[in-house]
Amino acid sequence: MSSTDEVSKKKLFDLTGQTALVTGASRGLGQYFGRALASAGADLIVTSRRKDDLTPFVREIEALGRRAVPLELDVRELGSIERMAEAAEAACGQIHILVNNAGCNVRKPALEVTWEDWNLVVNTNLRGSFFVAQQVARRMMMYGYGRIVNIGSVTSVFGYAGLAPYGASRGGVRQMTMSLADDWGRYGITVNCLAPGWFRTEQNKVLYENKDWVDYLVDRIPMKRPGEPHDLDGAVVFLASEASRYITGQTLLVDGGISTGATRATVGTR
Repeated sequence: MSSTDEVSKKKLFDLTGQTALVTGASRGLGQYFGRALASAGADLIVTSRRKDDLTPFVREIEALGRRAVPLELDVRELGSIERMAEAAEAACGQIHILVNNAGCNVRKPALEVTWEDWNLVVNTNLRGSFFVAQQVARRMMMYGYGRIVNIGSVTSVFGYAGLAPYGASRGGVRQMTMSLADDWGRYGITVNCLAPGWFRTEQNKVLYENKDWVDYLVDRIPMKRPGEPHDLDGAVVFLASEASRYITGQTLLVDGGISTGATRATVGTR
């Protein structure tokens, strides 16, 4: 392989000169996605319902030598989404990448889920993701380029007890991703879904305090461990970069293999 080929391949994953918008970036996986993109060269626009909550993360990204613009966003409110998109464009001009990460969960048996629980989860994870993508895509179309990464979950393709609203919302994100890919591909915009498996986050940390549950989970993951946030770095950079330029409408599961099957055979295994 020539040195020119090596440089060309490196550029496939180089985000230098690009701006990435990451929603839900005040904590959790949103910050890991932001760090990965910034490490690949991107400047960031980061959002949270409370702008002040972003201050420590903004300082961290600036210490990496990248720009970070904090904006307030409540994905449950259309007006907030519209104001955020306008402010992002005013501050940074072209938005090359959107990581549609803001989300929430209510973990309850299905018979205990309330109307309010359902609306909170579905309106945040699904409706909010759609209208953020819509507002950002309007602007991406003007440049003929965009990378939209919707954050789904292993529950986008598998059902789990106690997660009916969450699974419905994440399954919807997967279907929405395919529709948007078909809608917007002609404008040079790819739309894909990054679906993490079981990762330790703020939303589910209580589960990881139960050793029996962790043992049960690990037994069903071929790689024999839950996910660590940095396991998602390569996937988000890949979907945000030129390396994935002919990939759209897809769901990339990063789950240690749990999606190969929810139960393990008892014969011929050890």
